[in-house]
Amino acid sequence: MPAGEDNQLISVHPSDLKFIFELGKQSFCDLKVVNNTENHVAFKVKTTSPKKYFVRPNTSVLQPGDSCLIRVTLQAQREYPPDMQCKDKFLLQSTIVPPNTDVDDLPADTFNKESSKDIREFKLKVQYISPSAQGNSGDEGSSDSNSTLQQLKEDRDAAVRQTLHLQQELDLLKRRRQRRNDPGFSFKFAAIVGVIGIIVGLVLNLYLSK
Repeated sequence: MPAGEDNQLISVHPSDLKFIFELGKQSFCDLKVVNNTENHVAFKVKTTSPKKYFVRPNTSVLQPGDSCLIRVTLQAQREYPPDMQCKDKFLLQSTIVPPNTDVDDLPADTFNKESSKDIREFKLKVQYISPSAQGNSGDEGSSDSNSTLQQLKEDRDAAVRQTLHLQQELDLLKRRRQRRNDPGFSFKFAAIVGVIGIIVGLVLNLYLSK
């Protein structure tokens, strides 16, 4: 079930934030927010560690059926968290606003839970992933890529062999032409072989470019 489906206003994908954690390096995670209603919906992103993360946009207004991509950036850290466990949390609040409302026109108390407005909330957890774990998760994809590359090389070699064979056939036709002194027959046949050679050459160039 997509994150945020229960709040009936917006959906959030993915349901949690995952960052590749490396000392001294920034890391980011993208969230896609989708307005599932026929109303204009305003949202705001809050976090328990505002100095640690950079969120853009952290506030916006979505038109009916519209979506928005939020980039959450983890600032460069100087030390590892204990056991690579993160206790930081994010809160995404959403509420219906009047049509044609601009984000700059939102009142200061738009997301104040003490007001009479209907404010929906969705909580997101944070996970830190080590670069080694990220690399292991990509081993299967790497194996598939190697298999595809090997197949391309085999197809390329086959195309090269076919081109050489056609070249040999063309040389043979030239010699027969000289012996038979029949330019009409040799020219037509050579033209056909030449066209085939061009087609094979195009296929070969395609594989080489890949």
